[in-house]
Amino acid sequence: MFSLQPRFLIPLAAAFAFLGLTLFVLSGRTFAFDTSLVLLFRETGDPAKLLGPPWLPEMMRDVTALGSFVGLGFMTIAAGLVLWLCGYRRLAVGLAANVVAATLVSTGLKIAVGRERPDIVEHSALTFTASFPSGHAFLSAVTLLSIAGFIGLASRRQDITRLCIGLAWVLIVLIGVSRIYLGVHWPSDVLAGWCLGVAWSSLAVALLGRGMAAMEAPAGTGAPLVR
Repeated sequence: MFSLQPRFLIPLAAAFAFLGLTLFVLSGRTFAFDTSLVLLFRETGDPAKLLGPPWLPEMMRDVTALGSFVGLGFMTIAAGLVLWLCGYRRLAVGLAANVVAATLVSTGLKIAVGRERPDIVEHSALTFTASFPSGHAFLSAVTLLSIAGFIGLASRRQDITRLCIGLAWVLIVLIGVSRIYLGVHWPSDVLAGWCLGVAWSSLAVALLGRGMAAMEAPAGTGAPLVR
């Protein structure tokens, strides 16, 4: 029976938040915090200059690269191979299909919304698509939270699940912040990406992941990923 528990309420709230942000952006209105947060990472009076020591922008470019197609693709392949070699082949295929589907949806949403990238500062990284929602934020949330969820299901250990989710969120937040820091996304783009990513990954783990894990590892007979 459905109950109002955090594992249901959080993805539901995230989905509604994403819908609200999307409708607001489509209406042509703007968020006041978008401009102020982008400028927060720039020198006062000189928006062309990023805050921090010279190594910080380079570090942020390294972090943002982890949320690229290459970075997330490599993580998906690595996690999928681990699941496959441990006998969780349905989970491995499901993880790959989940990430590919999210990538296609991300591209479609960007085309449909067509929001322009921030024009108040110089971009410190190359961009090739529209701004909303942030593909780095959305896809990093989908990929990393799905990997954490699928690994947790395979291991059947709460401590491993919590560790994977915690590490995933550290990287998700860093990637999202790096997009704002580099001036290539409005904060609302990143927030929308996180919201959709949380809702998507929660649904993927609850429906796709749990179903496949149950088929591959019936209670009392399956071998966990970690002994």
